[in-house]
Amino acid sequence: QVQLVESGGGLVQAGGSLRLSCAASGRTFSSLAMGWFRQAPGKEREFVAAISASGGSKHYADSVKGRFTMSRDNAINTVYLQMNSLKPEDTAVYSCAARRSVVIATDPKNYAYWGQGTQVTVSS
Repeated sequence: QVQLVESGGGLVQAGGSLRLSCAASGRTFSSLAMGWFRQAPGKEREFVAAISASGGSKHYADSVKGRFTMSRDNAINTVYLQMNSLKPEDTAVYSCAARRSVVIATDPKNYAYWGQGTQVTVSS
């Protein structure tokens, strides 16, 4: 079992930055690929970013490429999502997820463990 707890959300003006954190406990963190997903009101959950278990491979949604950076620190069982140049359309609940594999996936169905989410609101 893996427990995930996100933090770092909040209210920010357009053009600003936030850094989300996701702390994991339970299974061996360094063997798990991780992902960030978001869901805005009335919309389906969408993929944001993913990172392999080693951190050597990353993938981003086109909508955030060049603005968001995902990283991980396996020594402290934590992944991060650095969000720069935020836009109002980035407003959503952001959730981290873990999958029982070392490789990246973009489909949320491939993730077994989920955090409770953290709200990010970008004002115009």
